[in-house]
Amino acid sequence: MRDRVEYEVSPVRDCQNGISIDLILHLSLIPAVLIVGVLSFLQKRAQRLAIDRRLPFLGGRFAIVVPLDTIGSLSNRWSYGFAFGAVSCSVLLLFSERYIPFTVPPWARAIVYLVGALEVGLVYFPFFACLSTPFRAAGAVLGILYSLSWIIVTVWDTFTCPDGKILGQYQKLIVQWPCILSLIFLLGRFVYMLVKAVRIRLQLEQEDLEELNEQHQVQHVKRLLRKTAAPSEPLSWFQSRVYEWDPYFKFPNRIIGTAIISLIGLYTMTLADYSLSNVAFDQVDKWKNTLQQLVLSCNQTEALGAMIPQLEEFILVARMSWLATTIFASLNSVAYTFHVLACYRKHLKRLWKGQKGFLPEKFHNPHSAVSIASIARYSGWQIAFTLWGYLIVHFVHFQFALLLVYGLVLPIQHGKVLSMLTNLGIIVLTIGLVIGLVILQVALVQIFFLQDKISPTDKQKPLALNNRKAFHCFNYFFFFYNVVMGISNCVLRLLCSIVVGTWLVSRIDRTIMQRGYETMDAGYSTWIGMIFADHYHNNPVMVCFCQLLVSNKLERHTASAYSTFSNMPSEPPVNSQAKRRWMLFLTLLRNPRLILLRKHHLCSSSSLQTSSSPPSDMVLRAWVMASQMQSCQAALPEIRATPQEDC
Repeated sequence: MRDRVEYEVSPVRDCQNGISIDLILHLSLIPAVLIVGVLSFLQKRAQRLAIDRRLPFLGGRFAIVVPLDTIGSLSNRWSYGFAFGAVSCSVLLLFSERYIPFTVPPWARAIVYLVGALEVGLVYFPFFACLSTPFRAAGAVLGILYSLSWIIVTVWDTFTCPDGKILGQYQKLIVQWPCILSLIFLLGRFVYMLVKAVRIRLQLEQEDLEELNEQHQVQHVKRLLRKTAAPSEPLSWFQSRVYEWDPYFKFPNRIIGTAIISLIGLYTMTLADYSLSNVAFDQVDKWKNTLQQLVLSCNQTEALGAMIPQLEEFILVARMSWLATTIFASLNSVAYTFHVLACYRKHLKRLWKGQKGFLPEKFHNPHSAVSIASIARYSGWQIAFTLWGYLIVHFVHFQFALLLVYGLVLPIQHGKVLSMLTNLGIIVLTIGLVIGLVILQVALVQIFFLQDKISPTDKQKPLALNNRKAFHCFNYFFFFYNVVMGISNCVLRLLCSIVVGTWLVSRIDRTIMQRGYETMDAGYSTWIGMIFADHYHNNPVMVCFCQLLVSNKLERHTASAYSTFSNMPSEPPVNSQAKRRWMLFLTLLRNPRLILLRKHHLCSSSSLQTSSSPPSDMVLRAWVMASQMQSCQAALPEIRATPQEDC
């Protein structure tokens, strides 16, 4: 079975076309390192290091190459998404050890997985680096060459040896087409980048200015500042019941890439599940036939011979149930993937409004280091949770399918409808009595043991007892019955917890732990840290404010000295008054003797002249006032925390 699984992950080893994708992956390290070295040489470091003094001819080159901005960048989102789609071909190799050209001891498997992850990341690093490099022409040329080489190798291997042992004919084409499509999209993107770079070089097109904010963030802030809400169009059926998109919100490239890899991984996992389950059930059929021949040849008892039809029936039911639930489990996992995107948008918009009530109290102020680390963990954990969640949800669906078939379908086929209805009636009657008695207790309390409404407009009666003696008797006699009923509810609570927990195991945006134990759910903690990090770094109001500050600073630096005398419109009186007060504060702080020359001190100048106090007394008063102003300046950062303190 393990050989079949490894073959599904890496099926190209048995092909006779002279190409081994595993070997190509290892050899691709050489051009990948060369491309990264070229892009690093083109960039210059912002700060000079000690090596620049020893090697001045470098000129500060060989800077760090950033593959993609996983926090603030929203450009080329779909290009990065398809780059992640190209990576998905080799991500599944990390679950197998066959791509390692040598054997390793069992204790070193963790190191093998780490080395494999670093190797896959370095091989596909040029795709991301060529998209994000500021040297568009060089990045486009290198990206075209690298993506074209991968397309040629993958297409040649797919069409020269398309068959496989599991899916049969055209196995590689069925498995590899998402990766080929992603590589073709990247090739088209690099060609577009090259054409645009040439047009900018020929001054046929202007280069896009880099700004902190995006257009959708500006529109979001404008919508917040609008006094009256803009008239909204009526929602369609899809928007009102399935998903209502927001034109002023964009998912970052990290979220889009994670969703694409999750969907491609689910597609591959579903194919592997379908093919391997067929192989497994075929093997069980062979074992069943062998057992049947053994029973017939040895003339075993009738009891053992009667088990053969039941075994055949169970194998048939299990096969059909497993294949049917494969479709429902895959659709459920795909729906979860899109639902996580919707929850990401909903949670972020709530945080933008300052609403934290939907989070447990322990997560209202997450640790900053944990939040930043969650950015790195989220994508990998979400993909792993999605793939493993598919298998777990599939098993849960399979159990329900077996219960449905053996409880309803088979009794009808075997002509045991009466016994089936009898058993089903007993179960329904028992559950109905339990639920009815619970409702009866609530109804009795509502009618006899609560005081009347204070006002006729109240929705319910007040929480105040009436007929206390009768209530004590009622409580006493139902005490013994509630003990018996509590046993069944305890078992039901455990079953519901198991079913819901396994059903939501792939939902990283929702905890499966009970209240108070949410911190034990590492996946949910990663989700909370990630959305808080995105909230603090991508809040549209904050980003637009920072953009305004940067723009004003650049305008002040680029303005000439004679621009002051131009006929510019005067500033609003509120802003000019605030500016004058700040200038006055700085002037008096640096020249404390001028405090005594202000208007509200001139009225007492005559009394000061007639007094016998020496001139040093006036200087002392000015020094005291200046010290008070300095203390106010030192306390400015604390004014926000304690607004009641007035300097």
